[in-house]
Amino acid sequence: MTTITFNRPYATGKEFDYISHAIQNMHISGDGSFTKKCQNWLSEHLSAPQVLLTHSCTAALEMFPILTNLKAGDEVIMPSYTFVSTANAFVLRGCVPVFVDIREDTLNLDENLIEEAITEKTKAICVMHYGGISCEMDKIMQLAKKYDLHVFEDAAHCLFSSYKGKQLGSFGSLSAVSFHETKNIISGEGGALIVNDENYFDKAQIVRQKGTNREAFLRGEVDKYTWVDVGSSYLPSDIIAAFLWAQIEHAEQINAKRHKIWETYFHALKPFEDQGFLRLPVVPEGCQHSAHLFYLLMKDEAQRDHMIEKFREKGIQPVFHYIPLHSAPAGQKYGKVAGELEVTEKASKCLLRLPMFVEMTEEQQDYVIKTLQEIIES
Repeated sequence: MTTITFNRPYATGKEFDYISHAIQNMHISGDGSFTKKCQNWLSEHLSAPQVLLTHSCTAALEMFPILTNLKAGDEVIMPSYTFVSTANAFVLRGCVPVFVDIREDTLNLDENLIEEAITEKTKAICVMHYGGISCEMDKIMQLAKKYDLHVFEDAAHCLFSSYKGKQLGSFGSLSAVSFHETKNIISGEGGALIVNDENYFDKAQIVRQKGTNREAFLRGEVDKYTWVDVGSSYLPSDIIAAFLWAQIEHAEQINAKRHKIWETYFHALKPFEDQGFLRLPVVPEGCQHSAHLFYLLMKDEAQRDHMIEKFREKGIQPVFHYIPLHSAPAGQKYGKVAGELEVTEKASKCLLRLPMFVEMTEEQQDYVIKTLQEIIES
């Protein structure tokens, strides 16, 4: 039987060579030559004044509340339809995630519901751009300015995504991207902190270096380094960065291949949307997405689960996505809900992600599409 997995990590062929170089350089801990190469490329690509590689996107997210001095009891508005790290980063500092519903079209935080959720305890808005399709950042930035709130971006899905010509990850004072093996550009595990506000430049280096002023020591600004602030070990090994650099060198080709697969799905499945069997992703005008994932919204949970079962019988492995955080045990313990989250709950029950990976062949994708057609017609 044909087997088509949901995801298959892609290697460019240079990963082992660069890892070998990192070992030969005798600098395999953090901030070696490959780390610097990756950070410089990301800084240029995102037009970001400071980029710091981290061992995961989760690590970068955890730096948000430390850098901005959020305190226990401070509230952070965010979607419930996101990965646990978005909320956990703030809960670790005693903050309260305030879950707001998402839009029906993009499945992103509904900008029209944010203002109702703001209280005297609100200190920040943390957006998550689902599937690399942007939130409505103009309205969100206006609200943040009106109420003097931080804006953070969980841009885990967003490398190569933009909003009105501006790269995602460049709107918030702090943003985080992911290089997990399920993302477009990968290093197995890995992430980066994007610092767009110069007020956090020095502190970001301190927090990332276990709360020490080691970077100042390496620059010759102090004669020894010591513990000066709260921090942790957020650096990745330069071996991880070496793997990532091999990916970055092929970033444009990887991006082009993923977009081709995304567009093929969209155009082949559009007739099924027109006939009312399902709904395809919506990309608003002015948004350039990353082709990170391709999802379908079915009519209800029963239909979604039926599709998954039938696909798997044919050797295809589609998956659903997030369980809403507000309905999870920890979400109920540490967070609070602002308003009804009907769209969130429906999306969780109806969403189905199709297999998508760089080396997916035309034959494999055609098999997925034809299988979907057979399931619908049966």
